[in-house]
Amino acid sequence: MSSRPELQAPPEIFYDDAEARKYTSSSRIAEIQTKLSERALELLALPDDGVPRLLLDIGCGSGLSGETITENGHQWIGLDISYSMLNVALENGVDGDLLLGDMGQGIGLRPGVIDGAISISAVQWLCNADKSSHEPRLRLKAFFGSLYRCLARGARAVLQVYPENLAQRELILSYAMRAGFAGGVVVDYPHSTKKRKEYLVLTCGPPSLSTAVPNGKGEDGEGWSDDEISGDEENQTVCISDRHRPRKKQKINKKGKGREWVLRKKEQMRRKGNVVPPDTKYTARKRKAHF
Repeated sequence: MSSRPELQAPPEIFYDDAEARKYTSSSRIAEIQTKLSERALELLALPDDGVPRLLLDIGCGSGLSGETITENGHQWIGLDISYSMLNVALENGVDGDLLLGDMGQGIGLRPGVIDGAISISAVQWLCNADKSSHEPRLRLKAFFGSLYRCLARGARAVLQVYPENLAQRELILSYAMRAGFAGGVVVDYPHSTKKRKEYLVLTCGPPSLSTAVPNGKGEDGEGWSDDEISGDEENQTVCISDRHRPRKKQKINKKGKGREWVLRKKEQMRRKGNVVPPDTKYTARKRKAHF
């Protein structure tokens, strides 16, 4: 059986009472969650003006990442599908407000009220069809669409993910693009098997200089740029801010379905006894585009 939890059972079943307590009591998991949450807040790039922000923690679980948000002086709302995880969070007395819900069905918050969003190891669950009614593409569309609406203009969302493969990463990224986000993927420690981490850094709004994708961390903890890494496509920072480039026009094949082809087909239909509209100067003429 695969070690990836999302391949073993739906999250609300996998994280039952026993697993939720085991997860929260693990010092190793708590340390990893703290480091990932601190990195996510760093990439969120909130203004350093001492004003508390309202953040959304997607897949908050038992509140480990929420504690990091609290320590940084911000308020937060946590969303999770596991009832057991949220119960543990309540027992631990977390400072955030907790919501029980499925992010694949959308986030039910008012438009523009969230100053930033983070998610630690949660979004890749949307790529699995745990029920016959689940369609990963529709769930990703609902999630990113509702996330875009609830974020304030110019706010960021930093989603740390563990994509199973490159195709899964591209699927997640494509639906973030369709929702209107600008940004891309930041990869920390791209050449390390164990330390490699991927973050979707998304900005609510059109691409601009302020939506540039930050650099990932290298083995020495310092940032690296695209010019410093190898040509391995999977290890590069993927920027999606150029998605508005005009598409190349399709080449018109001279042997395609032109006027002569249409007239010939109409003549064949007449020979078969079918009722065919008469030939006019408008036959086979391309129609103008309409809304």
